[in-house]
Amino acid sequence: MSTLQLPDIGLRPGNSRTLDDIMQVMEEAFDPDFGEAWSRAQCQAILGRDGVWSTLAWVGNRVAGFALARLIVDEGELLLLGVRPCFRRMGVGRLLLRHTGAEAAERGATKLHLEVRDGNSAGELYESEGFLPIGRRRDYYRSRNHGTCDAITLALPLGRRKYDHPKLG
Repeated sequence: MSTLQLPDIGLRPGNSRTLDDIMQVMEEAFDPDFGEAWSRAQCQAILGRDGVWSTLAWVGNRVAGFALARLIVDEGELLLLGVRPCFRRMGVGRLLLRHTGAEAAERGATKLHLEVRDGNSAGELYESEGFLPIGRRRDYYRSRNHGTCDAITLALPLGRRKYDHPKLG
């Protein structure tokens, strides 16, 4: 029986100078049918705001994923988390999620919120990390073929779990 070898994942802070890397992941990671990806202009605009941070995950010399988050008063919000399909189920998303939680707590957040499309496989990751559903927006996402999906709002009280703060490289 063979053992799965997990890649060595490095984390680096993102900013407007790493926008090309963020957009590269965005293009591959988000289902275009639901329009979940942000535009370059949207990302550029939010990256310059107070309380906003991003983190990129690297495997070797390839960008594997990113997280974009913000702090509003004492609550963190994970705005986007994307992992390129070829790096999924290798721990990249989990590492980015844990880093974002640790960073939010370090910045003074007591909770981390996020929203996920009902049926998105990332929901399994969020549930395994202790996020709990706190709301539902009916028919929030509309697909190109005019179907709809609910948005599920999740929250994680940051005081309930000790996060190791993965160091940025």
